[in-house]
Amino acid sequence: MTEKIRLTQYSHGAGCGCKLSPAVLGKILANQQSSPDEHERLLVGNDSSDDAGAYDLGNGTALLTTTDFFMPIVDDPFEFGRIASANAISDIYAMGGNPVMAIAILGWPVDKIEPEVAGEVIAGARSICAEAGVALAGGHSIDSPEPIFGLSVNGLVDIKNLKRNDSAKAADVLFLTKAVGIGILSTAEKRGLLKDEHKGIGARSMMQLNSVGAQLAKIEGVNAMTDVTGFGLLGHLGEMAEGSELNATINVDKVKLLTDLDYYLEKGAIPGGTKRNLESYNHRLGKISDRNRWVLADPQTSGGLLISVSPHGVKEVQKTLVKAGLDSHTEPIGTLSRSQSAEPRINVV
Repeated sequence: MTEKIRLTQYSHGAGCGCKLSPAVLGKILANQQSSPDEHERLLVGNDSSDDAGAYDLGNGTALLTTTDFFMPIVDDPFEFGRIASANAISDIYAMGGNPVMAIAILGWPVDKIEPEVAGEVIAGARSICAEAGVALAGGHSIDSPEPIFGLSVNGLVDIKNLKRNDSAKAADVLFLTKAVGIGILSTAEKRGLLKDEHKGIGARSMMQLNSVGAQLAKIEGVNAMTDVTGFGLLGHLGEMAEGSELNATINVDKVKLLTDLDYYLEKGAIPGGTKRNLESYNHRLGKISDRNRWVLADPQTSGGLLISVSPHGVKEVQKTLVKAGLDSHTEPIGTLSRSQSAEPRINVV
């Protein structure tokens, strides 16, 4: 039996909030964007900042591949393994695919935390992989100053059902399959501010698989899809709008929250990732309150799927969400419209 520890005390960041800001990432990748033209079978590269790469296998099927890893967002090692794995697998679902195999990525401070604790992280990963029908085939580990865990995941999708994040259309309706607020609650917990009745809310959401994505991708009218993670709803919607050359309008009252976040915002539980996201995307927003700005830019870990669907496909999407047990997310959160600007705007009403 390993001694009870708090994993989050060993990391300077938490979950997808560890991600480099969009602005910094843009500088790193400047003049290095890949193009599908570089390889005739590469369907999706990093030119669109999409969730996974897609490679044409030549038989009507595409191989999807992604990787995602981060530092602990929760203290329990088993839950950390489950959350990190669900988060990585989500990229495959966001492209409309079915995940099939994963390789683990582990960085561990062996001089600070017992190896047996890392074993609990791996056990958590195995449990989520089993739930998703994914073969966890091995992995790679290094001695690291901070604990790090994630997966490299492969999946398959019929090319006709492949969904990108930059193929939305004007007049599309937007849905989001999970509530937001992960970053705020995680920051509150790390600072000892989290109310007892709110403990576990975030973890349960983060461990929920986005498997509905594979069903949504088959619906006629679903034009684009992505998962909402470290860049927040603001950032990932911004990527969708920019890639599709559209404006977005969000009804912030329709965006579900994990709980009443105002108490924690008033206490200053605003993640560093929120501020980095706003530095990258704030200029796209119109007039908006600070509270709504912080909610929309809140970095999510293993967040929900953002779905862009033509009006004629809305009812089928809603039926699919209900069948998946996502009844509370059947109300649209916004719409997309034509943009007259080179840099699309996000309007909040």
